[in-house]
Amino acid sequence: MSKDRRPVRASTLGPLVRNIRLVVFDFDGVFTDNRVLVGEDGREFVFCNRGDGLGLGYLRQSGVDCLVLSLETNPVVAKRCEKLKLEYYQGCADKWALLQRILREKGIDRSQVAYVGNDINDLACMEQVGLAICVADAYPAVKSAARLVTRRRGGEGAVREICDLLLRLRKNKSGGTHGR
Repeated sequence: MSKDRRPVRASTLGPLVRNIRLVVFDFDGVFTDNRVLVGEDGREFVFCNRGDGLGLGYLRQSGVDCLVLSLETNPVVAKRCEKLKLEYYQGCADKWALLQRILREKGIDRSQVAYVGNDINDLACMEQVGLAICVADAYPAVKSAARLVTRRRGGEGAVREICDLLLRLRKNKSGGTHGR
């Protein structure tokens, strides 16, 4: 992996995006705004952006696989990922160890992976993959490790922003479209 982790302009990411086969997302703080509403019965509720689903669908149609790795084990993660038809893994204390296993099983090199995170438990993965991305409101150390920082905050369309950017850069390299 490139040791140069300085953030770059999205328009310069073409060469990195060209080979991306898998985008891995953290859930809390990326799909959500990192807040949780807890009911008196203990059930948790989070806010997500509906536009993210459409972007994920287009990205998958373009041949890029997507999955979620979450530290939390929570029915909210499962329900949202199932609705979005996303492969997901919960209770990941060591995300990098699990991601390495997944990559071996899928036959994907780490250089072909984009990882989207927001907090320090995402750093190990971000430091090992081809393209490290974080949301606008990520923890400062995560922003320092990211090659791309979104304009949108977690839960406010950051996932869609990433999908649209990757699609645009892939379209520019191939001249194709992604279903719009």
